[in-house]
Amino acid sequence: MIKADLVARISEELGLPKKKAEEGVNIFFEAIKEALLKGERVEIRGFGSWRWRKRKSRLGRNPRTGSTVKVPAKKVLYFKPSKILKELINKK
Repeated sequence: MIKADLVARISEELGLPKKKAEEGVNIFFEAIKEALLKGERVEIRGFGSWRWRKRKSRLGRNPRTGSTVKVPAKKVLYFKPSKILKELINKK
């Protein structure tokens, strides 16, 4: 599913013009993005949560040359599905 599919589904389900549905989707995504950029955890009950995790710096290997390379520390965004979503996925 892509953003356009989501907009079309919301437009159909709520009987809204696609332009209004797209505005709603954009506001939703923007709110999530702003919270994550502030370092906040985002949780949508029954769906899942997003949060930042810190990865320590480490030594890696260049696959082409085999030489050792230092990989710097960084933050990565992590999504954890809710228990309900996990159960639905594993049910199929």
